[in-house]
Amino acid sequence: MTIRSPKLAFFLVFMISFIWGTEFVLIDLAVAEVPTHTFNAVRFAIAALSLVPLLYFSKEKVRPDQIKKLLLTAPVLGAMLFIGFYAQTEGLRFTTVSNAGFITALSVPLVPVLGFLIFRQKVRLMVGLGVALATLGLYLLTMGGSAYVFNKGDLLVLICAFGFAAHIVLTGRWVGGMPVITLSIIQLLAVSLYSVIGAAIGEHPIFYYAGTEPITGWELFSKPIVIVAILVASTLGTAYAVWAQSACQKLLPPHKVALVFALEPIFAHITAWIVLSEHLGIMGLIGAACIVIAMVISELGDDEHQPEIQALDQTAAPH
Repeated sequence: MTIRSPKLAFFLVFMISFIWGTEFVLIDLAVAEVPTHTFNAVRFAIAALSLVPLLYFSKEKVRPDQIKKLLLTAPVLGAMLFIGFYAQTEGLRFTTVSNAGFITALSVPLVPVLGFLIFRQKVRLMVGLGVALATLGLYLLTMGGSAYVFNKGDLLVLICAFGFAAHIVLTGRWVGGMPVITLSIIQLLAVSLYSVIGAAIGEHPIFYYAGTEPITGWELFSKPIVIVAILVASTLGTAYAVWAQSACQKLLPPHKVALVFALEPIFAHITAWIVLSEHLGIMGLIGAACIVIAMVISELGDDEHQPEIQALDQTAAPH
């Protein structure tokens, strides 16, 4: 399907951000039932399979000289995604959906920081301002309330933000000109494989949490919330997102795409407020606003380098 209308393209990209934001609540509810590694193993196996039709219809070709690079880089990039998604999903068990959404968004201002630390890439003043504002936002979000302290879940989601930022930095460095959909499929399969290993050696039984009533895999995956969360996250949050970005971003200026994706944590908070009755408080709202503004500054503050949107980066985090 070819998209020719900028208005339709904007709507489809807007829906990506909406899906990513709202699925935080679904995943939060699902991981109350299913161990994190098991959830991610199934989620990313289905996500990889959901991209196969897109690979077929796109007629994407892999040149012989690209195979070795694919096999060398994809498992490493998949490891960064595995760290990010495990930390994010596990973190949702211990912190609020709102905090998880906004802390994940810190991956955007972290990208230039890691780019400088790893590859000595130049950081411009406005980007540095975005990092400082994001740090202030993190403090206000997690420490601003008198009854709140920085907890295990917040720390895990902060690790998730670093994992996603590292994935974005390494993707930008390594995979220029590579077949995007093929690379995405291999990475998603890698995340699923790493999750299977994690489930096999982890502290919990594969299908239930230690200390709870034992159940079988059939009983677990017959629960509606688990099925819905896996299907939404793996198909709409991955296959649809990769297709929509590939089809639409050529019709939209990069800054507009970046601004739309800045809505993701806002959608996460609104959904958590409606479904879970979560409230950030005044200081938390100010911190959340600082993080969103930092995202925008970090994306648009470098007038020498326009934002380049990578499909699989976006399934991981706003970029």
